[in-house]
Amino acid sequence: MTLPSWQDEKYGSKVRAALWLMSEVGEGNVFTKTQLREAFPDVAQIDRRTRDLRDHGWQIDTRREDPSLKLEEQRFVKKGAEIWLPGQAKTQKSKASLTAAQRTKIMAADGFLCRSCGIGAGEAYHDGGQDSQLDVARRKVVLEDGSTPVQFVTECNRCRVGGREREVPLGELFGQVKALSPLERKVLASWIKADARKPSALERLWGVYRTLPEESREAFRQAVVSEDGHEHE
Repeated sequence: MTLPSWQDEKYGSKVRAALWLMSEVGEGNVFTKTQLREAFPDVAQIDRRTRDLRDHGWQIDTRREDPSLKLEEQRFVKKGAEIWLPGQAKTQKSKASLTAAQRTKIMAADGFLCRSCGIGAGEAYHDGGQDSQLDVARRKVVLEDGSTPVQFVTECNRCRVGGREREVPLGELFGQVKALSPLERKVLASWIKADARKPSALERLWGVYRTLPEESREAFRQAVVSEDGHEHE
């Protein structure tokens, strides 16, 4: 089907912005604010009209969602509703934006930490590069009854990019908790209370063992066996 012209002024600026993205940018490609404004020199709020496309299911990423982008760049990831067609311009209000106060409340409840990797706002990643930026992500949670409500969680810019389709199988987790021994449940409860988990001496030894060269691993294994008195299969 041939797309209408994005230059046809019988359409509103939001529709024309959608058609411009389809015709001039293309899904998966990057554009800049300067290019957008040059295409619509007479539209004062073309940036806002383009952002409004997200309410129709269009995915347009900024550096907040895609750290590889520069400050002035955006990526047209995926088109949503074909709002130039009759009946397709209804907004998807279920994904309405949060207010600043709501975002702050969610982040405070999460300790101002990314709940996927644990990094704090403005901290440096271990592999270098841009410092972390925290934002609020939406996560599907699969409950015991099979329903999948969307809940909010704090994530850093890297984890948001990699975790968009992630689901939390909360019902399955409840089943695994029931299968724990009393001691295991007590240990887990202590980690939850502290919101932290320190590896035991045994776990630290195992971690170091896994990093050893083959010859040293064998020597370490022999030392463990000799201390134990017999070799376990």
